[in-house]
Order: sequence, then C-alpha cells, then structure tokens
Amino acid sequence: MGWVSARPLLTALEVCWNWTFAIPFLVVALHQLQQILAALPPEASGLDNLDAQNPWIATVQLSHALALYQPLVLAVLHWLLPLAALSWVVISGLGRSVLLRRMEPGLRFRPLATMVLQACWLAVLALTIWGWVRSIAWVASTHILPGAEPDLIGFSAWAIFLTLGFFTLWALVSWAFSIAPLLMLLEGRSVISALGQSFRLGKTFTNKLVEINLVMGIVKLALIVVAMVFSAAPLPFNDELGPDALHFIWAMSVVFFLVASDYFQVVRLKGFVEFCRMFRG
Repeated sequence: MGWVSARPLLTALEVCWNWTFAIPFLVVALHQLQQILAALPPEASGLDNLDAQNPWIATVQLSHALALYQPLVLAVLHWLLPLAALSWVVISGLGRSVLLRRMEPGLRFRPLATMVLQACWLAVLALTIWGWVRSIAWVASTHILPGAEPDLIGFSAWAIFLTLGFFTLWALVSWAFSIAPLLMLLEGRSVISALGQSFRLGKTFTNKLVEINLVMGIVKLALIVVAMVFSAAPLPFNDELGPDALHFIWAMSVVFFLVASDYFQVVRLKGFVEFCRMFRG
C-alpha cells in the first residue's frame, strides 16, 4: 500500500481506463432508459402510484410493472450487453497492459493477449452472477408460494447465505484469472500456458493469492459500508443543507468508493507481482 501510495499515477491510470468505459456506457444506458420510459411511461405501468405504506401491495405493483417493462429491457440488453462486454475487454486489456508496463517497466507490452485473459475473467464473473441469480430464484420459488403464507425468515436467511457464499466463491476462484496476465508477462508464456500454470502454482503460493483476494473482498465490503456512512451522515441536517448539498455529498461518496476500489485493485496487482518474484524467482 505504501509503494502504491507513493506512485499516485498508477491509481490514476486504473481510474482512467475504468471510467473511459463506464462513462460512455452509463450515457448509453441512460439514453435507452429514457426511450423505454417514453414508450411506456411510469403512469401506464403504475410506478408513479406505489403504496409506500404497505410493502405487500408495493411488491405486487412492482411485479406488475416489471412484467410490462421486461420485453422492452430485454430487447435493449440483447445488443447492449455484448457490445459492453466487447468494449470492456478491449479497454481493460489496453488499460491493464499500460498499468502493468508502468508498474514494471521491464514487462513486454502484449495488449491482445491481455484482452483474451480479461475476456476469460469476465466470462467467469458472468457465470458466477448467473449462478447467484438462479439460486435466488430457486429460494424465492420455494419460500414464497402463491396462496400460502410466505416464509420471509427462511427466504432472507437463504438469500444472505447464498449472496455471501457466491461472493466468497468469486474471491476463491477469480485469483487464477487475475494472476494469469502476470505469469504471461513475467515468464513470457502464451495465454493457454499462463491459464494452465495459474492453477498449478503450489499450495503455499496459492494460499497467499487466495488470502489476498479474500482480504480485498473484505476491503471492498468495508468501502461500501464507509461510503454508506458518508452518504447517511448529513441526513439529520437535511433542512439546513438542502437537497443540492445532499446530492453533492452522495455523488462524492460514490466517487470515493470508486477511486478507493481502484486504488486497492492496484495494491492487489502489486502484491501479486511481489509474490510471483518471491515464490517463482
């Protein structure tokens, strides 16, 4: 952390390539959302008349609105998600290559190979998210049945357990796809060789990589909590500050979380590099 803090340009590079993708993607997503709301206004779907006093009625209203919006949203996602995935792979491959080259000037510049490994990482992430969504759907179908009293305690317990379980699973398996680009660049390997070697690093080295990933996952959760505290702190002074000040504080809390998350991502990469040298020479 001290080494990365003394080189703020590395964090700036990580923030730059992340936001180079995120800002245009959010602009396109907002434009598509406006088109969907223009085609099906909230008044027509019932979103403007949600019952905030009765969560059961509000849930039924939301379910009805979701059924109306679902075809319109899926039509956009069919082309937006592949385009976003391709854009992220290209931008992240270039950005991560520049970052690693800046971090370790002796490394070769192989952006195309890095893009392939980033695509593998993204595929594993998508598979993990798909598994979480399917598991939550199973919990809902078995604990919230039509015509019966819903088991909210059981549903909540399973939802929390599965969410933390998939979060931990991602931390346990994603390290292999994060270390593969370093093995490829540090040892001059091909993409396939780097991926294969990332699963055969030995127990001691693997334990260190898993430990880093788990700690970084906990740090990410801690950053979310801190950002939420920053966002909620001015609420008691809402009348004195006004809505504009609250919006600014909320925006700064989001920026804080994103920048801090990118900083710790650079810290993790530096840790991976040092462990590669320690355990593999």
